[in-house]
Amino acid sequence: MYTSAVIVFAVGASYAAVPLYRMFCAATGFAGTPVVGTGKFEAERLVPVEGAKRIKVHFNADRSDQLPWTFSPQQKYVTVLPGETSLAFYKAKNTSDQDIIGIATYNVTPDRIAPYFAKVECFCFEEQKLLAGEEVDMPLLFFIDKDVLDDPACRNLDDVVLSYTFFRARRNAQGLLEPDASEDVLQASQGFADFEHAPKAEVRNGRGAPASVPNP
Repeated sequence: MYTSAVIVFAVGASYAAVPLYRMFCAATGFAGTPVVGTGKFEAERLVPVEGAKRIKVHFNADRSDQLPWTFSPQQKYVTVLPGETSLAFYKAKNTSDQDIIGIATYNVTPDRIAPYFAKVECFCFEEQKLLAGEEVDMPLLFFIDKDVLDDPACRNLDDVVLSYTFFRARRNAQGLLEPDASEDVLQASQGFADFEHAPKAEVRNGRGAPASVPNP
């Protein structure tokens, strides 16, 4: 019985390791994961730092080959001051004749900006159901925390790339929806692995060409 309990615990821990790692990255900004839901959204922090250097945020859109959607940013980039909230939009369209649920992953490069890149509202890691032929705008509200000004590693940072990758959703053994892709592809889409080792045909950008996610 003790041996069986140890085996069950080990198996359970292996399945829990990846989602726990993702939660850790989302909370700390580790591995280029933008910070979400960490209590940084107090009004006094959402005040632009006048006189600071503006940072250009570029937007990238990729999608899985298994997802018959088009997906693209509606703006190439925006420039923001630390502490300034900014609203951006992506556009997605279901080009098939079936209703489909998709789920997006994300990462930001260079990874040293991740602890300061906070998303107030985002469509990532939430199921997005598009009806056959439906086209929708997907808003993103974010800011770069003004603490970035105190970090010597970010002193000369002028450009940031925020990347999203949409996958077709599937149900796991627990009945929950998750991206329908291999673990190495998912990790690559979140900046956790070298994208060059992921299957090239599995992810494409919004124009249908092979995707390229910038490395930190």
